Amino acid sequence: MAEQNKSRDYLFDNYKTLLIFLVVVGHFTGPSTKCNDFLLVIKWIIVSFHMPAFVFVSGYFSKKELPLRTIVQRLLIPYLVYEIFYFLLYTVILHQKTSLLFLEPKFTLWYLLALCFWRILTPYVKKIPYYMVWSVLAGLMIGCTGIKDGFLTIPRALVFYPFYLAGTRFQKETLQKLRTGRTKFLAFGCILALVVFLGFLALQSKVPMQIFYGRYNYHTMKQGMWEGLFCRIISYLIGSLWTFALMILIPENQNIFSYIGTRTMAIYLFHGLIYTYLNQSTGIFKNLNTPLETFGILAGCIAVTILFSFQPFTTFTNKICNFYLPQKNNGTA
Repeated sequence: MAEQNKSRDYLFDNYKTLLIFLVVVGHFTGPSTKCNDFLLVIKWIIVSFHMPAFVFVSGYFSKKELPLRTIVQRLLIPYLVYEIFYFLLYTVILHQKTSLLFLEPKFTLWYLLALCFWRILTPYVKKIPYYMVWSVLAGLMIGCTGIKDGFLTIPRALVFYPFYLAGTRFQKETLQKLRTGRTKFLAFGCILALVVFLGFLALQSKVPMQIFYGRYNYHTMKQGMWEGLFCRIISYLIGSLWTFALMILIPENQNIFSYIGTRTMAIYLFHGLIYTYLNQSTGIFKNLNTPLETFGILAGCIAVTILFSFQPFTTFTNKICNFYLPQKNNGTA
C-alpha cells in the first residue's frame, strides 16, 4: 500500500479537485451573474476553461482502451440511471412537466454521454491521418449546422473532442520538463492576462458567454459564420492556454483536499441534482449581489464540493458504475 501511495499522481488529483470545485461554482453562481459583476467575471473565467481542462484530463486518463462492455457499464448505465433521477426530481418533487428523453441529456449528464462516445470512437479516429486537425475542423464546423444543441450532446461532444484527443496524446514527462521556474513565471503571467481579458469581455457585454459552452450554433448566438468561427477559434486558444498554464502551476504534493480529485464523478452527478432542486424550488441563487451574499455562495460551493466527496456518495456512484452485466456465454449447451 505504501508503494502505491508514493506513486500516486497528486498533481492531477489536485487539478481535478480545482476543476470540480469550479464546476460547482459555475453552476451555483450562474443565476446571479446578471446582478453581480464580480460573479459575472468569475463565471466568464470559469466557463472559458473548466470543461476544456476537464475533458483534457479525462483524455489523459483514457489512454488505455476499454472493451465496449466496460464502457457501457461505467458510463452509459450511470447516464441512464441519473436521467431517471432527474426525471423523478422534476416530476415527483418539483411537479414540473418533463419527458424521459434519453437522447437529450439533462443538465450535467451530457458529459457522461460524450465520454461514452469518445471512449468508443477514439481508437478508430486515431487511425485517421491528421486526426487532431480533423477534430478541430469538426468542432468548428458543427457550429454552422442547425443540429439541435441537446440531441445526443453531439455539438458539445464535437467541440470539446480535440481536448480529449490532446489528453490521450499527452505524456507526464512533457509536463515535468515544462515545470521550470521560467515557465511557471510565464504561466502565471498568462493567467493574469487571461483574467484581465476575460474580465473586460464580461463587463462590456458585446460577446455572448455562450461561445465557451460548445452546445450552441453560431446562428443561435446571433453570429454570422465567420464571426462564429473566429470566436470558437479564440475559445479554443483560451481553453488551451488555461489548461496548460494551470497544469504548470498546480502543486504536485498531497494536501488535505487531494482526495477530492479521486471522487469527482460523485460530486459532478450529485451537485447537479441538488442545484436543480434548490434553484427550481427556492430561487435561492438569484439576486445575490452584496459582498456577504457573494462570500456566502462561494463558501456554500466549497461545502457542497466537500459534502458530495464523502464516502457514501462515492460508494453509491461506484456501485452504479459497476452495475453487473451478464457476460455472454461462449460455451456450448
